[in-house]
Amino acid sequence: MTTNVINDQSEHDSHDGEHHDHKMTGLKRWLYTTNHKDIGSMYLWFSFIMFLTGGVMALVIRAELFQPGLQIIEPDFFNQMTTVHGLIMVFGAIMPAFTGLANWMLPMMVGAPDMALPRLNNWSFWILPFAFAILLSSFFMESGAPNFGWTFYAPLSTTYSNGSTAFFVFAVHIMGISSIMGAINIVVTIMNMRAPGMTYMKMPLFVWTFFITAYLLIAVMPVLAGTVTMVLTDTYFGTSFFDAAGGGDPVMFQHIFWFFGHPEVYIMILPAFGIVSTTIPAFSRKPLFGYSSMVYATASIAFLSFIVWAHHMFTTGMPLFGELFFMYCTMLIAVPTGVKVFNWAATMWRGSISFETPMLFSIAFVILFTIGGFSGLMLAMTPVDFQYHDTYFVVAHFHYVLVTGALFSIFAGAYYWLPKWTGYMYNDTLSKWHFWCSLVSVNLLFFPMHFLGLAGMPRRIPDYALQFADFNKWVSIGGFAFGISQLIFLVLVIKCIKGGEKAPAKPWDGAEGLEWTVPSPAPYHTFETPPKID
Repeated sequence: MTTNVINDQSEHDSHDGEHHDHKMTGLKRWLYTTNHKDIGSMYLWFSFIMFLTGGVMALVIRAELFQPGLQIIEPDFFNQMTTVHGLIMVFGAIMPAFTGLANWMLPMMVGAPDMALPRLNNWSFWILPFAFAILLSSFFMESGAPNFGWTFYAPLSTTYSNGSTAFFVFAVHIMGISSIMGAINIVVTIMNMRAPGMTYMKMPLFVWTFFITAYLLIAVMPVLAGTVTMVLTDTYFGTSFFDAAGGGDPVMFQHIFWFFGHPEVYIMILPAFGIVSTTIPAFSRKPLFGYSSMVYATASIAFLSFIVWAHHMFTTGMPLFGELFFMYCTMLIAVPTGVKVFNWAATMWRGSISFETPMLFSIAFVILFTIGGFSGLMLAMTPVDFQYHDTYFVVAHFHYVLVTGALFSIFAGAYYWLPKWTGYMYNDTLSKWHFWCSLVSVNLLFFPMHFLGLAGMPRRIPDYALQFADFNKWVSIGGFAFGISQLIFLVLVIKCIKGGEKAPAKPWDGAEGLEWTVPSPAPYHTFETPPKID
């Protein structure tokens, strides 16, 4: 298989050579590229642009909530902001960033010359900008952008939606197609193109987490496609899937959506586990503790993610048995996640740690992601969820998981591999500034939300009672500080690409072999059973 791909690629290159003097340049290079590194770079840049776009929307929301009353925007536009902010951050920022990291690093980690399906790879990237152009274009339409929340619950997205629902549905379909193609590419690459001798249990954990995530994507993206198609036909073609008057059921929408939506949350965090399991051993100068338990924990989380979806729906009135089942299954997810946190801590234990920027982001990830995990454990309990549902406590919970979790891991990976990608070392002072500004501001932004939620402030509402004013002011200040901090990262990356100090062969001066990939599984030490010798 590998040989065929190499031959195919070389034929493709020579064919290109006839027309383009061996190397395409300018725009053509990026439009037609089948090179996994180029495509990885495009995914990363695209995700960063989307991150800033979604971030501006978040700042509009926080500017409105800086003080009580309606200051800047109308409630309808506020709802449009919350909806598109969520869609862009999930489908446009976090997921493409992970796909970009996978494109860049996976072939090198498994010893493949490229991704298995290079042309599919190109296509799965290039349809994404069009999907988000369609979504964002709805702001300029008379009816306005989607205003029903990123979870687009029926009947808000059907009976009561504005005129842009069709554009939203089309955009989501294209994003889904892109995700499915990217996932197929990852699975085929890992299964068919590993270097000789690299068995599954010798793959780096980074590879494992993307492998499992790709299967999750292939399983749940068609469910999302079905959901948005039913929303489309209910809105424009007279069907009644979610309309009680026609024999449908609006609660069925929530079941179908969350059957996609809950594994989706793990699609956005499992790759983060892989990145952190790469950086922490490298900067602890130690092999990863408990490699095989990490693999099984990842697989367990993926399996459990399919049977907990209705914990988003405790307040819809399900039978007591259903509530108990979903409560216990949700709490069970804390076990494999706890195994991971323990293993990261054990990896750092008595290591010769150096606190370079990737390690700082990784340690922050472990601590802050754990806070998000604990608040998730609280929300898993049915009677507690009755109180906190649809409050800012939930907003605090999932932002701790997705910002200080997924996003911080992406920063850790970007700082870890930037010298490899560009050939230059980045400005260490700037990177430290980026880390500390982000760390302080992100906690100022999201931690007070826990208290707002516990006191009963509802989410997605542009106005609030006077009692919430002080916390909201601090949250908004934290939001703007966090947004501005990300510009430091932009400046740093551009400076790094342009040049600077040349990166040595081993930029992190680590223990032998603990550089771009971590040897897996760990060599024998006192905590593991001795390896079998063939």
